Amino acid sequence: EVQLVESGGGLVQPGGSLRLSCVASGYLWLGWFRQTPGKEREAIAAISIGGGTTVNEDVARGRFTVSRDNAVYLRMNSLKPEDTAMYYCATATGRGVRALQPHDYTYWGQGTQVTVYS
Repeated sequence: EVQLVESGGGLVQPGGSLRLSCVASGYLWLGWFRQTPGKEREAIAAISIGGGTTVNEDVARGRFTVSRDNAVYLRMNSLKPEDTAMYYCATATGRGVRALQPHDYTYWGQGTQVTVYS
């Protein structure tokens, strides 16, 4: 059974930073996504098993980066209240994965809440 363990969410003031972590194995792509109530889940960034990365700049706007060593990290800087959401990591194992397409991901973590407040 594939398990993903996320951590690192919390409360932060505008302009602050957080680093989310996701521990997973057996993937071709690992993606970060976020969702707020009543909205579609949106992609943030993804990293392949080979280390290639892709970022949704409509969301990241130069503030978010994805990296990997013992876990996969989503570093978020200059956070804004509109970044408040539940953040998820997910993995995809098949070929032809569209890295920023949530429907192409099979396994999902439990989510970690990020709240940006004044």
